[in-house]
Amino acid sequence: MTSLRTRERLVQRLMEQGVSDLKVLDVIRNTPRHLFLDEALSHRAYEDSALPIGFGQTLSQPYIVARMTEVLLGAAGSLKRVLEVGTGSGYQTTVLAQLVEQVYSVERIKPLQDKARQRLRQLGLHNVMLSHADGGFGWPDKGPFDGILSTAAPRFVPEDLKQQLAPNGVLVIPVGDREQSLHLILRVGDTDEFVTKILEPVRFVPLLSGTTR
Repeated sequence: MTSLRTRERLVQRLMEQGVSDLKVLDVIRNTPRHLFLDEALSHRAYEDSALPIGFGQTLSQPYIVARMTEVLLGAAGSLKRVLEVGTGSGYQTTVLAQLVEQVYSVERIKPLQDKARQRLRQLGLHNVMLSHADGGFGWPDKGPFDGILSTAAPRFVPEDLKQQLAPNGVLVIPVGDREQSLHLILRVGDTDEFVTKILEPVRFVPLLSGTTR
């Protein structure tokens, strides 16, 4: 189930789908994805598919995690401070934490956040700060951020997130309702000008407002 061969097959699939950043592929290879699932589903951990984690949320498909991470790393000059909107299981958080200096991750569902905190501790990752809050507002007290990555899809890009980008900062976010597409949004210097690139169709859970305990 967790053998190197199984993980190697997953990495091979990601490469076939066009993921080419070797650092990202190496982190995917070495991150124990089975830890982010309930035991009943852990045998499916190294499939390239999204899997349920409760509360109507999913553990993102490895291809999407790798792709979004690669896009973020490729578009940003330097990634010291990264905001993640939607901690979920903590899998994307864990991938990011191995590639950037500091991750700030916001989650609206408290039990998911609690589990993610335990996993991050178990993996010895100490460069992540977690907040139980509405992700659409970002984390203004900790901004600005060199990069922001959202693991849930708003219908429109939240202005609060764009405004929390540092000069030349990068936002990677799925956008849309029934039909969604992955957006790469770049802040032009320290101006209020943003350049948007639409990358590919995606399917994410919606970015909901409010918090739950």
